[in-house]
Amino acid sequence: MEESSNSMPNPTLHVRIISPQELILETDAESISSKNLEGNFDILPQHANFITMVEKNPIIVRVKKQKDQKFDFPMAIIMTSNNKVDIYTYVQPQTDKK
Repeated sequence: MEESSNSMPNPTLHVRIISPQELILETDAESISSKNLEGNFDILPQHANFITMVEKNPIIVRVKKQKDQKFDFPMAIIMTSNNKVDIYTYVQPQTDKK
């Protein structure tokens, strides 16, 4: 008998990383991790409404069966509600590649 993912709900987070210039990422993820002024935090499916600012700390997006995606922004605002995570940041276009 084939296992069905429909037999047990496996909620995910709908994640968007948005800058004024572009939609950087849109995916479904298992979790988000980072660090704010209060310390380390994780956002999981069914998380309570949450808003925070992350400065100069990586934001890790974990997608099932994929390598973790790490994003480093000088500043980002993370808003979580109803299994949706929007991460707003301002990313200047790269002018110098070293």
